[in-house]
Amino acid sequence: MTERDLQPFTTDIPARLDRLPWSRFHWLVVLALGASWAIDGLEVTLKGAVSGVLQDPATLGLTSTQIGLAASAYLLGAVVGALFCGRLTDRYGRARLFFVTMAIYLTGTLLTAFSWDLVSLAAFRVITGFGIGGEYAAINSAIDELIPARVRGRVNLVINGSFWLGAVAGSGATVVLLDPQVFALDVGWRVGFGIGAALGFAVLFARRFIPESPRWLAIHGYRARAECVVAAIEARVLGGQQPTAGPAETLTIRPRLHTGLRVVLETMFRRYRRRSILCFVLITSQAFLYNAIFFTYALVLTRFYGVPAAETGLYLLPFALGNFLGPLLLGRLFDTLGRRTMISVTYAASAALLLVTGALFLHGSLSALGQTAMWSLIFFFASAAASAAYLTASEVFPLELRALAIAVFYALGTAAGGVAAPWLFGALIGTGERIAVFWGYALGAALMLIAAGVEWRMGVDAERVSLEGVALPLSAV
Repeated sequence: MTERDLQPFTTDIPARLDRLPWSRFHWLVVLALGASWAIDGLEVTLKGAVSGVLQDPATLGLTSTQIGLAASAYLLGAVVGALFCGRLTDRYGRARLFFVTMAIYLTGTLLTAFSWDLVSLAAFRVITGFGIGGEYAAINSAIDELIPARVRGRVNLVINGSFWLGAVAGSGATVVLLDPQVFALDVGWRVGFGIGAALGFAVLFARRFIPESPRWLAIHGYRARAECVVAAIEARVLGGQQPTAGPAETLTIRPRLHTGLRVVLETMFRRYRRRSILCFVLITSQAFLYNAIFFTYALVLTRFYGVPAAETGLYLLPFALGNFLGPLLLGRLFDTLGRRTMISVTYAASAALLLVTGALFLHGSLSALGQTAMWSLIFFFASAAASAAYLTASEVFPLELRALAIAVFYALGTAAGGVAAPWLFGALIGTGERIAVFWGYALGAALMLIAAGVEWRMGVDAERVSLEGVALPLSAV
């Protein structure tokens, strides 16, 4: 990088980025950064779909509780990776870290294909989770800082929702990968993880064309480079035309080498205490719901509906489509009706539908198709809610600690609501009692309903507001 200039200066970089028209550059950001979620969706879907196959003695011979434990290992790795890489992302830049985190993630995915027992599978899932946890911090902060404020909500939701495009591909692929006439029982699931790792290298190539965040460069003293990056973006977007006139919004910055951990923690948990409570509740509740159901859906289908293990991936297709269509169709409303209204509505709708589904399941009123249809409807709303939770964590704190804030609340929420959820539901399903599974559904619904109330009371109206307007940088004079 160029030499730093730590003298105070006034800049209009945020305003220039926010008033740019939508362009091919922004599509590149969406595709290059969102593609990692699609690959993660492919890989995690394979893990969920093959959980029934992994119980076969011809493969790894795992129990349902052990499969839940492997899923929890993935989430544990994600917690550690988010915290470790989130701090580095704020200190060394977004672009550097989203290369490193993707490389780690791909390594873990490839190693998963060579698992030989529970211990090796869990270890490789920890590595994979470490990489994806780092991705959450690096990518979400980069997205928010490069996308114009007027569309930040819908774009963030769609990018996070692209996970489910990969899930659609993964569920479709299981039809071939788990077909014993195409691949041997212990080979097909390994091929799937290998393919997922290979696809990730294309993402690494595309990310070469995503610049470092000009906002991050400016507050860290790289004023000249920040100006060059913004000018280059404007040239790509406007094709040599003059930028559209907009409000003369400027910000005076006193650059800093780095922000101490004590300052970060005081800012998050003292100055922005209400926002911290909000983020923790939103992410914890959706983490429990998602990880409980997604990592064990195949076990429900095989145990209670007699669906052959090799066919469970087919049932994920409508489930995944519902998850993607939610952010896609509802995302615009988060920028028009607003964050507070839409987040509260999507959390509450998810809770109500989950309770209805639990009651129908308890009384044996659902078939395998009916169960899948209800899951698809629940997660049409829950997917938008979950994406909005990460959007909230990424936009309501100052730039100097944005990536770490995402990491902290992802880690806290996942640890509190997500890590134990697959194990808990695996154990509940293992009892073979519908009432046990119902109480798991009821717990998930209660958490989502609490989150809806907290959002309505403490939500931040960040729609169409610049990041600096939502939370002034610590380096601002």
